[in-house]
Amino acid sequence: MKKNQTTVWTPAQAEDYYGFKRWGANLFSVDEDGFLNVHPQGDARHIRITDIIKEAQSMGLRPPMTIRVQDILRSRVIQLNRAFRAAIEDENYRGRYQGVFPIKVNQLREVVEEILDAGDDYDYGLEAGSKPELLIALALLENKKALLICNGYKDEDYIRLALLGQRLGKRTIIVVEQLDEVDQIIRIAKEMNAEPKIGFRVKLTTSGEGKWAKSTGEYAKFGLTPGEIILAAKKLKRARMSASLRLLHFHIGSQVPNILTIKKAVTEAARFYCELSKMGFPMGHLDVGGGLGIDYDGSRSNYESSMNYSMEVYARDVVANIKTVCDDADVAHPTITSESGRAIVAPHAILITEAVGRIVTADDTTQPLVTRKKAPIVRELEEILNDGSHYGLLERFHDARQKREEAHSLFQHGYLNLENRAEADRLFWHICRQIHKEIPSLEGNVPEDLLDLDVMLSEQYVCNFSVFQSLLDSWAIDQLFPIAPVHRLTEKPTVPTTLVDITCDSDGKIDEFVDFEDIRNTLNLHKITPGSPYYLGVFLVGAYQDIIGDLHNLFGRVDEAHVFLEDDEEDGFYIEEALSGYSVDKILNMIQYNADDLCRMLKREIDRATKADKVRPREGIALLALYENLIKNKSYLVPARKKRSRARASK
Repeated sequence: MKKNQTTVWTPAQAEDYYGFKRWGANLFSVDEDGFLNVHPQGDARHIRITDIIKEAQSMGLRPPMTIRVQDILRSRVIQLNRAFRAAIEDENYRGRYQGVFPIKVNQLREVVEEILDAGDDYDYGLEAGSKPELLIALALLENKKALLICNGYKDEDYIRLALLGQRLGKRTIIVVEQLDEVDQIIRIAKEMNAEPKIGFRVKLTTSGEGKWAKSTGEYAKFGLTPGEIILAAKKLKRARMSASLRLLHFHIGSQVPNILTIKKAVTEAARFYCELSKMGFPMGHLDVGGGLGIDYDGSRSNYESSMNYSMEVYARDVVANIKTVCDDADVAHPTITSESGRAIVAPHAILITEAVGRIVTADDTTQPLVTRKKAPIVRELEEILNDGSHYGLLERFHDARQKREEAHSLFQHGYLNLENRAEADRLFWHICRQIHKEIPSLEGNVPEDLLDLDVMLSEQYVCNFSVFQSLLDSWAIDQLFPIAPVHRLTEKPTVPTTLVDITCDSDGKIDEFVDFEDIRNTLNLHKITPGSPYYLGVFLVGAYQDIIGDLHNLFGRVDEAHVFLEDDEEDGFYIEEALSGYSVDKILNMIQYNADDLCRMLKREIDRATKADKVRPREGIALLALYENLIKNKSYLVPARKKRSRARASK
């Protein structure tokens, strides 16, 4: 029997609707069986994401889980360094590029170590913005040629740590963010008999663009004004430490969507660099900070969730603009440093969640809820439903909405019983679905009131994860992340949906989705089959989300699978590391609860209930065992599965 042609979808249709080829570049594809594949190095080699899920499950992991495709991480480091090397060669630039990874973007050990290993041939270093991050960097950064950039607010301990790194032979540069830091650095350096390497962070008049535009410019939190740079320079000269000033730094915000903003900022910063060089400071390094974006929606535009340039264009424009300014000022070309974090780590991580239920706002009951004693308002709605062909779509919608409002008013005043109120709702939604099916006949000339039907008729899919733990940026700053099923992609998705998580917070939802031209308010997904898993992937989540998530509802970190390509394996990959997420007892310990104490307290309660004949002894033992077992398990849901019959299981 052939499939209904209306339900068949081609891989190309799936790739177009979910945008795999746009936001995913060459990293994702849909195969002929409807499975989503990841191409870790952008070539023909690929891995089915469902195969990774199955392998992880055999190792004791389960969704929600984060899949880290480590080869993507390595590829991004190499791509960035090669982009700058190519630009330097093309522009006849007489300096070099030495990038650093800002640890704050993803502090996880396995991520930082992978980045350092991939960047070792390029002397790729680290940037720290706090004492804990500096402690990590001092221990992990073994390449003595790589840079260690020290940003952020600094106290005496921070400065001593940075100078310790220098004493150990590391190329540590302390970036002055506030004017009073200069005096501290001078005093502590003399106490430690050290010759510090110092950078100045400048506040540019060029402001950023996108979500972080207000964090830059003259009112930025960090950096020195032109006047403060003059004062800081004089302090170094008076302390006979002019030779310490080696770097100029600026930052115009994360995820800069417009290349013109980057060009302006680089040009302005290069002018500051040249002026400091002419004042007699040795300099040598120009740090262009972060800002290199990720095209989350695939539109290649200057929208805040996109970028109108590539990594290669970014590198070429940075190099070319610095060269032009330095040549005009007759200043030697500096070593260029960038602190690209999001662009390196965002693509390598995929959050896998399972849709475990559905919430239907638009009643889809097919059977009438009242057959006798129908109220007049119900009969009027039946007429709109059955005689719809006599009216236009917009008129039917307005009439149905008016009758429903009348039904609600009658119910509130006691003139309509519950059965008729429910039937009025059912008929209204039936009419809306009827109208929605006929909208294509309008050939694009859709009245504004009918445009909302997609959202009105959408379902909410309950997904087994916490927005606040795994996708905090989605809630906090309305960051768009691409979302799509990882299987069933040769079936047409027919259910307009929004997503809700399993937290008790009403804000735990996703109701905006990437689209090529605009933001979608719903995402078409497949019908959930009871007892069968339906997995969704949330993509490009490797930047910030792993660390900034809190313990909202005490869900904690999810499981992780770290994946590498391997040609010798039958399915083309292996899981190098399987990390179990937080158990309940570990989470409780973080908020000063001891699991053993809680078990003892509950046992006392059960003993009292047993003595009072409220609970039988064996039942009490079973209840305590259940409690002790659950307190050591994961905090997320365990979806129910259909049990296979013995006959099927034996096949």
